[in-house]
Amino acid sequence: MLGVINPIAFRIFGWPVHWYGIIIAIAILVAVQMCDVEAKNKGYRDDFIVNLVYWVIPFGFIGARFYYVLFELPYYLQHPTEIIAIWQGGIAIYGGLIAGALVFGLYCRHHNASMLVLLDIAAPAVLLAQAIGRWGNFINQEAHGGETTRAFLESLHLPQFIIQQMNIDGVYYHPTFLYESLWSLLGVILLLIARYSSMKLRVGDQISFYLIWYGFGRFFVEGLRTDSLYFFSTGLRVSQIVSLVILFVGIISFIYRYKKKNTYIYYQTVDNPYNIAIL
Repeated sequence: MLGVINPIAFRIFGWPVHWYGIIIAIAILVAVQMCDVEAKNKGYRDDFIVNLVYWVIPFGFIGARFYYVLFELPYYLQHPTEIIAIWQGGIAIYGGLIAGALVFGLYCRHHNASMLVLLDIAAPAVLLAQAIGRWGNFINQEAHGGETTRAFLESLHLPQFIIQQMNIDGVYYHPTFLYESLWSLLGVILLLIARYSSMKLRVGDQISFYLIWYGFGRFFVEGLRTDSLYFFSTGLRVSQIVSLVILFVGIISFIYRYKKKNTYIYYQTVDNPYNIAIL
């Protein structure tokens, strides 16, 4: 029988290098490469995306940690020295997205670049990074759902290494990491088909799709998880609240955009997206 995967990939001079970190690094590199290629296709200068990433990634990690600590505040008030102990785990994707989006917006404003065009460029890349990153949770045996049976997991025709990794202390759990990863990957495929097909896309369509797609999927996956952050003592899952918010933002933005058709133009009519000014 296959054994559980060791979360430590290897050691350098005694220091452990975790699979989680490796997978997150791969996810970031893939996303940056995707964004860079598409940005160049749309007329942005060669170093634009790389320079943007230098700002977004560090602040994204800070935001992800801050978000997690905020909703586990009672614990960290009692253990303040652990607030910066990110190597012990405890980051939240929504915190990273919020902080990254704020820095993203400031960068676009500083360079007089269209934020919506760049968000469209980033949408499938970020979704792909999320799909890849969830496999870090798989290695760590975290972000899983409630108890289930081996028979149920086998009925999903999952590879044995996934089934075995979902066996934690003799109990099998729902692989919610996999549910979210596959949902995100399907969203990437749909976005790329729309982007490179003859389908007419307005500026802002792709980021709106991302908000709707990810918000909808994450809402249901989060309901299955056993490690959710809760809105203080209300019993409400924070990620489900945020998922609903971004879902409705995506829907409203679609409706608004198609009511303002003269403002939100088709990409096929854009000669130089880098200089275009769109609300």
